[in-house]
Amino acid sequence: MDALTIEKAVAAPVDEPLRASVIDLSFHYGEKQALFDVNFPIHDRKVTALIGPSGCGKSTLLRAFNRMHDLYPGNRYQGEVILYPEQINIVSPAVDPMLVRLKIGMVFQKPNPFPKSIYENVAAGLWVRGIRKKSLVDDRVEFALTQAALWDEVKDRMRSSAYGLSGGQQQRLCIARALAPAPEMLLLDEPTSALDPIATARIEELIMELAPTVKIMIVTHNMQQAARISNYTAFMHLGRMVEFDVTTNIFTSPKERKTQDYITGRFG
Repeated sequence: MDALTIEKAVAAPVDEPLRASVIDLSFHYGEKQALFDVNFPIHDRKVTALIGPSGCGKSTLLRAFNRMHDLYPGNRYQGEVILYPEQINIVSPAVDPMLVRLKIGMVFQKPNPFPKSIYENVAAGLWVRGIRKKSLVDDRVEFALTQAALWDEVKDRMRSSAYGLSGGQQQRLCIARALAPAPEMLLLDEPTSALDPIATARIEELIMELAPTVKIMIVTHNMQQAARISNYTAFMHLGRMVEFDVTTNIFTSPKERKTQDYITGRFG
């Protein structure tokens, strides 16, 4: 990514405030470097898609945002991920990873509800935050399930096991669980790859409905999905940011030859 491209990526239109900026971010798994000087902006109340071939660093980058890599010894960051308006570098060793995870929720590739009731799954993040007042927890649980378009389907079975839900419902439950503590950002790591087309369409609709209220970043191998639901797209290759732009530009007039080769199926 040349200096001009980086400068364009980090700048945001005046009517689109930034939620975060990734600045010269590198990441090492022990001795192996997985990300190389990544730069791009995260626009507020927009959906940003990360695309690229397997092993290009998409999920590694996504997991840096809520410090998942801290769970394993020997991993380290260089550079910054600045969260606005707080001006906090969320990958700084001085910042508590638990605090970051309360601000930035994450939903994984396969639905992973806890082996508890529907209610307990959604309330879990609230209890971690120290919110114990039942009326407040009840309200937040209902609100999160409503945001995730699941309330009407589960309101009469809140004490039932989450494992009794369908795959698509379980994934929406995981989204509700991530939304309950009112995160500032929601990370989605291929959230529909294990779902059927009907459930996939419902999750995509949900993402677009949520975008005005929470910043969303999604990793997807499905370029059609990225084109349908994202406002901005970042194309990565071999741990580097090749191109970042408005999604329509990436898919209709990419500036980099490597981006064009990827989206036209020449590799990947």
